[in-house]
Amino acid sequence: MDANLLVALDALLAEHSVTRAAERLRTSPAAMSRTLARLRRLLGDPLLVRAGQAMVPTPRAEAMRDEVAAVVRRCGALLSPGEDVDPLTLHRTFTVQAADIVAAALAPGLLDLAAAEAPGVSARFRAEELEGGPALRDGQVDLEVGALDHADPETRTEPLVTLHMAAGVRAGHPLTEGRLTPARFAAASHVVVSRRGRFTGPADAALADVDLRRRVVAVLPSHLTAMTLAARTDLVCLVPGGETGPMTEAARALGLRLLEVPLPLPPVVIGMAWHPRNSADGGHSWLRSAVRRALGEELR
Repeated sequence: MDANLLVALDALLAEHSVTRAAERLRTSPAAMSRTLARLRRLLGDPLLVRAGQAMVPTPRAEAMRDEVAAVVRRCGALLSPGEDVDPLTLHRTFTVQAADIVAAALAPGLLDLAAAEAPGVSARFRAEELEGGPALRDGQVDLEVGALDHADPETRTEPLVTLHMAAGVRAGHPLTEGRLTPARFAAASHVVVSRRGRFTGPADAALADVDLRRRVVAVLPSHLTAMTLAARTDLVCLVPGGETGPMTEAARALGLRLLEVPLPLPPVVIGMAWHPRNSADGGHSWLRSAVRRALGEELR
């Protein structure tokens, strides 16, 4: 059965009139009369019969009227565009994948917004062990926040903020005295952050352009661990976020001094990524809005 026939049947049983049913569905009486004839053949029942100047339903039509109306309402709700979700009614746990320093900057503001706007929402933060895999596609992760250089072709992405790198050193470090030159920067010992265990990065390429090379004595997978090490030693650690912003609050809390790097290092673009199946979801839309406000707008 054509589902449109259910809509026509609902109108006919509600109006008891071909003409009024046609007006209700914005079609012609002739078209509605043909539809009634088709329904009679399919159901083996006259449905509506003339009684003087009016039409009255048969017993079978009377019996099915409420159920037909309910089915049509359910179909309409099923096929209508999704409605906006009231965050106050949300009861969901969202999984966000982010590097530790991004999560440290994002979590306080995001949880404050959830408490104020969506108290039924909780957040699960995961490290970047699923980066580059199908986590977004498979639904293991709802949102990824960080440097997005590995997204699948269908993944939706949105840039949030562009950051510059600063050199983090302990208070009283020799580099805090006098002008920081590329040569002095290279002569210091460094700790590098790399999840893949790499000793080199953009800073080494920039130093090579001026015939300099730094000494890396440690490689760590975590920004927060590297900053802690720099705060307790004479090692230099690169910190994303420049001299101000939520990304650098953890560095300042550890007592690090943040110095401008005397090299043309490429900026780091922090964005968020999600699978397109979540684009129209009201709850996920609130999550993206909250991340923009908790992280992006504060850094602009």
